[in-house]
Amino acid sequence: MKLLRVGTAGAERPAALDTAGVLRDLSGIVDDVDGALLADAAALARVRDAVAGGELPVLDPGAARVGAPLARIGKIVCIGLNYHDHARETGAEPPAEPVIFFKAADTVVGPYDTVLVPRGSVKTDWEVELAVVIGRTARYLESAADGLAHVGGYAVAHDVSEREFQIERGGTWDKGKNCETFNPLGPWLVTADEVPDPQELALRLWVNGELKQDGTTAEQIFPVGEVVRYVSQFMTLYPGDVINTGTPAGVALGEPEPKPYLRSGDVVELEIEGLGRQRQEFKDA
Repeated sequence: MKLLRVGTAGAERPAALDTAGVLRDLSGIVDDVDGALLADAAALARVRDAVAGGELPVLDPGAARVGAPLARIGKIVCIGLNYHDHARETGAEPPAEPVIFFKAADTVVGPYDTVLVPRGSVKTDWEVELAVVIGRTARYLESAADGLAHVGGYAVAHDVSEREFQIERGGTWDKGKNCETFNPLGPWLVTADEVPDPQELALRLWVNGELKQDGTTAEQIFPVGEVVRYVSQFMTLYPGDVINTGTPAGVALGEPEPKPYLRSGDVVELEIEGLGRQRQEFKDA
């Protein structure tokens, strides 16, 4: 299923796209698209049957804002340097173990919302990423297969980053990753049954119409199942938690000087095969 949430920020209602691409209102049968729904197999089955039945109210896709497809996110775990080609372009050694950092849940905005360039920023960068949404509580998993079995769905994430804040200002990466609006998510949450192999997905990103990133999840150093397994050794993952799994080559940081970092007025578009497309205009905070 393709689940989404539509409406003004803070007042979104749950919805789904049926097989014909018609937007259907789910608010009569579920409270929201969140971890509780993903963890409830019976509720998901009811939603699936209702969408297939074709009797749910139809929503006008052009009449309402599309919000992030997941409500009440617990935590966002991010994996750094997780693509062979991205490590090469930045001159970094591929890590022996996954690099983990965090984004706060309040960085999440809708896939078409404005993204703010932070005050004082000179190195705001783009990163298209596959987001993994946890569907079952995961702790101390034993295998990558177990990791995949605990995935509830997938979405497009834009891991916007401020490289000076991240790399040149000391401390951890987190202050270059947690600026306001720095994690557009969506448009859809695609349930795991529709993504048989998350290591065969094409990722692309354009800046002002110019293709910058054109990669594949096959380049991941640590594949999705292994990432979930690994993270579960250090923290408990709950339904509704999100893992951003890294970005392929093509970021501004990897380009020659002068690097084309983002400025107010720039437009970024990004997509992942089968998971939808985002578009954001950047403005000054």
